Amino acid sequence: MATFTLTVNGKPRTVEASDPDMPLLWALRDRLGLTGTKYGCGAGACGACTVHLDGDAAQSCQVPIRAAAGRRVTTIEGLSDDGRHPCQLAWLEEDAAQCGYCQPGMIMEAAALLAKKRASAIEIEAALSGHICRCGTYGRIRRAVKTLTAAGAKS
Repeated sequence: MATFTLTVNGKPRTVEASDPDMPLLWALRDRLGLTGTKYGCGAGACGACTVHLDGDAAQSCQVPIRAAAGRRVTTIEGLSDDGRHPCQLAWLEEDAAQCGYCQPGMIMEAAALLAKKRASAIEIEAALSGHICRCGTYGRIRRAVKTLTAAGAKS
């Protein structure tokens, strides 16, 4: 059993894993109990498992725990203490979530994008293109992110 130390939502955390290639997703959900990060496809094709890795959006099902060691990981639970991050509020305002399963990953993607720049419509489309919403609320999701970028919100 190997031990990996990483900073999760601002706190140092230790994760034991028998396989250093165990996906970060399973470390977060099964070892640390952070179930806001969702399992969708396990192949990096849907975006449901998106977290921030050193501030950049990353699909946690594709990141081995060994590659996350020593790095900063932010999950949807760590995006804000009270659920009032600008992206979370924009999602509520636009009524973007239907079933909500894919939403944490999309919110994390949008937050990473907006933390870096005031994104254009093309950049928003590109950032969200790797995310699948089974309920089809893409229009409301795009409006939420466009509203934030038009307001100059920094995440």
